[in-house]
Amino acid sequence: MSGPADPPGQAPYPVDPVEGGGPVEEPVPVPPPQRRAWAIDTTPLRNPHYRRLFWGVAATMLGQQMTLVAVPYQVYTLTGSSLLVGVTSVVALVPLIVFGLLGGAIADSMDRRRLLLVTGVGSAATSALLAVQALLPGGGNLALLWVLTACVSGFTAVNQPTRSAVIPALVGAEGVPAANALAMTVRQVGVIAGPLLAGLLIAVGSLPVTYAVDALGFLVAVLLLRGLPPLPPGREAGPLRLGAAVRGVAEGFAFLRTQPVLLMTFVVDVAAMLFAWPQAVFPELSEGRYADSPNSLGWLFAGISIGALLMGLTSGWVSRVDRQGAVVLVAIVVWGIAIIGFGFAPTLWLAVLCLAVAGAGDMVSAVLRSSMLQLAAPEQMRGRMQGVFLVVVAGGPRLGDLRAGAIASAAGVTAAMVSGGVVVVVAMVVVALAVPSFWAFRASRSACTR
Repeated sequence: MSGPADPPGQAPYPVDPVEGGGPVEEPVPVPPPQRRAWAIDTTPLRNPHYRRLFWGVAATMLGQQMTLVAVPYQVYTLTGSSLLVGVTSVVALVPLIVFGLLGGAIADSMDRRRLLLVTGVGSAATSALLAVQALLPGGGNLALLWVLTACVSGFTAVNQPTRSAVIPALVGAEGVPAANALAMTVRQVGVIAGPLLAGLLIAVGSLPVTYAVDALGFLVAVLLLRGLPPLPPGREAGPLRLGAAVRGVAEGFAFLRTQPVLLMTFVVDVAAMLFAWPQAVFPELSEGRYADSPNSLGWLFAGISIGALLMGLTSGWVSRVDRQGAVVLVAIVVWGIAIIGFGFAPTLWLAVLCLAVAGAGDMVSAVLRSSMLQLAAPEQMRGRMQGVFLVVVAGGPRLGDLRAGAIASAAGVTAAMVSGGVVVVVAMVVVALAVPSFWAFRASRSACTR
């Protein structure tokens, strides 16, 4: 696979001896734009390679979110059991954890462009098979649905860390925060629009079409990503071996133990999600405290995403933050305080407002934590660090649901949310005092090996 032709008047691309004389794409320089202080920084979109990655993310997010609605709906229609709907979540979580870790190691051992294409094609094929199984007599087959759901989760677990790991190579260190903000903002659009569109299609009996949209999105992404240059992992890329991937995971954790700043990016997120993730109490609130409010369940589920989307659209300042560690801790404190307010909120509008504030804080934290990982981790470790990031992001809320549900059942929703929010605030103060290197972390001083 060769890179694009040299632009007129420019020197040829440098040659990478490791990749057999293949061209190594340098980040495309862009002039500093004149932009508003608060508007989202769209500078990375001037980079043609990042544009391909961005629109690839946009193409897949809508369909992925539609599938996240369609699968549990189909399970319930086939079985009539909420328990089996919960089992389906575990079916998806296990490959997400396993392949999230292995996927990061794989991304650090082979050309990342090739890996993005392979996982994109696999995701498209699996989503197409989901559409086919939805056409089977009786509305589908549960066992087949679970197998395909696990496959979708596995492909996603490899694709997402790889996609994040290539961002510094495409936009350069200075463009990483803005690039993350753009990608996470378009994801929030998908989180809001996908379930709404899925609900409309399911209501008119078009469950197979819902899965087909997901397959189409992945095909579009593959076509876009084909235009990327080779993206070697920063070390010699050899043939893929499972044993080497497993050893790579172990090497990643060994490296992480020596890097307190990187380790803390995971610790603070686990603390925020474990002690203050609120979704488990939404059904109880919709049937109880907010029972008189129309569509209270829908508004509660949308609250965090609404705040995250609004923050993303006004995130221009986030891409210019230098004291990233300190701002992450402050953003998570905002999350904790907002969840405390949510626990006390007597009305739906106030509850949704608190959730939106929490979502805005989480958006800032997520953008900066991902940027810290991409900037402070060496090139040959970025895939593994993003794999751990995916596992933490996926697993933390599920553990948080368990904690919140258990405490809400024993002591009430207010106790579950307020106690969790307080723990999060205290935990961030402890991290700031116990790990001063995290509080003092500056993007301008981070080691970025490209």
